[in-house]
Amino acid sequence: MKNKAERKDRLKLIFFFLKGAKAFFAVSILSAAVSALADMISPQIIRMTIDNVIAQKPASYAPVVMRLVNALGGFAHFRTHIWIVAAAIMCVALVKVISQYTFRVYNTKGSETLVKTMRDSLFGRIERLPFSWHMKNKTGDIIQRCTSDIETMRSFISEQMTGIFRILIMLVMSLIFMCSMNIWLTLVAVIPMPLIIWYSLRFHRTVHDEFQVCDENEGKLSAMVQENLTGVRVVRAFGREKTELDRFEKQNRYYTSLWVKVAGSLAGFWSTSDVLVGLQILGIVVAGALMCIHSNMQPGEYVSFISYNGMLIWPIRQLGRMISELSKASVSVERVHYIMKSEEEKDAPDAVDAPMTGDIRFDNVTFAYENCPEILKNVSFTAESGKTLGILGGTGSGKSTLMFLLDKLYDLPEGNGTISVGGTDIRRIRTQCVRSHIGMVLQEPFLFSRTISENIGITNDGLTLSDIREAARDACLDEAVTAFSQGYDTKVGERGVTLSGGQKQRAAIARMLTQKTPIMILDDSLSAVDTQTDAKIRKALEKHFGGSTVIIISHRITTLSRCDRIVVLDKGTVAETGTHDELKDAGGIYSLIYQSQSGLGEEAEA
Repeated sequence: MKNKAERKDRLKLIFFFLKGAKAFFAVSILSAAVSALADMISPQIIRMTIDNVIAQKPASYAPVVMRLVNALGGFAHFRTHIWIVAAAIMCVALVKVISQYTFRVYNTKGSETLVKTMRDSLFGRIERLPFSWHMKNKTGDIIQRCTSDIETMRSFISEQMTGIFRILIMLVMSLIFMCSMNIWLTLVAVIPMPLIIWYSLRFHRTVHDEFQVCDENEGKLSAMVQENLTGVRVVRAFGREKTELDRFEKQNRYYTSLWVKVAGSLAGFWSTSDVLVGLQILGIVVAGALMCIHSNMQPGEYVSFISYNGMLIWPIRQLGRMISELSKASVSVERVHYIMKSEEEKDAPDAVDAPMTGDIRFDNVTFAYENCPEILKNVSFTAESGKTLGILGGTGSGKSTLMFLLDKLYDLPEGNGTISVGGTDIRRIRTQCVRSHIGMVLQEPFLFSRTISENIGITNDGLTLSDIREAARDACLDEAVTAFSQGYDTKVGERGVTLSGGQKQRAAIARMLTQKTPIMILDDSLSAVDTQTDAKIRKALEKHFGGSTVIIISHRITTLSRCDRIVVLDKGTVAETGTHDELKDAGGIYSLIYQSQSGLGEEAEA
């Protein structure tokens, strides 16, 4: 039942992707059907020419055919005006050419519309999927699903599915014409067909799993390439080129071996199919020749029958190819369906747009990532509205996780405590409302491969250059940018590679400041700037954004010393809370860190 429901869902997904392309495919299918009918007519004209025009045998065709022949002058007239037969063949060929041209044009329009719909739908779905989903799925694999798998689906639908009607027409009409000419020879032609079809279906079941393994390993290979291209500086800095090349070659070698195995299976299938088809044709040729010798069949019928047998064999052989392509397409549909069925971020039914200007309260918050031990254990503290809260803690103590939960990048499960703003549980506040009122600079700032001004002003299309420069000045970035030859039009490169670590952090801070949100979070985002720049940025925040609630996560005491309140985390729990002066003399974790940094810290503050 589950597999049946999944197949139904995938079929619905295909029809969903086909919206906007159905009319194009309908015209192409109709054109393919006309082309198939044209193929059916030509052998009959050849049969008439041999048996009735040249050999002058009596004719026995359908009444509608005889009326047409008599209207054109009859077989005797054709014998003296053979050009009429040639003209008829040319007319049929012209119809076939026009129908094939129409098929190609509209099939291409339909397939490109289909691809556009699939790309738009997939990208839109990926954009709306939760942050936790992206953490579980590799970027390279997602890209492979959105490119290679989409192309496989397009190829199957546009090349195989649209041709199925042409195949059915050729199959049915060929059998009808063959039966009308000689029923016994038709039986000789049909007897091997069930064996060919059975073998094709058996092969489909075998090769499906092989295609799935190939697709999955292509995703792994894509992910490996994407990671190495993104982290090329790390690879070069540590001299890991040889190691990464060996890893890639090993995966590529395995991936290649999988396709060689699939190619072997396909070669075996086509070779066996060729033998079966060859034996079938041999049987037709021998049996038909014997019938002609014993006058049980006319020469024209024999030639025409062989033509129709070729048309019968072609759909049967195409069935094998369609099944082979179906195996690849079904794997791709499953992989695309995985993205489309993944649940998007959803707000609670009673979610509201609540004010985001009140106190931020964490009350007994407990959280664990999927299949991991608890990283937060009964964490409770309050960030007062309009004040600055500092958070200090060791690596893995849950500092960033607290901010992810506050910004609803991860959902806090029911029963694991509450996070509230102004007394309203954020689970009851619309996600868009929460994120539009929270400005966040992540621990690892991400910059797009665009200009500096585009990266800073990405939060609002209506920002002017003066607005962008004002934010950059507050982030202590303006002076560095104006020193560049192209100023704010300088391209930062992929992931901001052309900027230093401190410049990237300041650009990310400037981007956040353009939002002018009531809540601002700096998640260890001053670690790459010197202590003097750190102090300048904090003073700018106090001067221009004093009404906002600011949360600063840092390992640097000087960064936290001017905070109104400081929370110290230790192994996922709140170890200490208080002001800088209270904590530095308390003899706890904060005091130990302060003592180890005090020489540098006091000098910087002075």
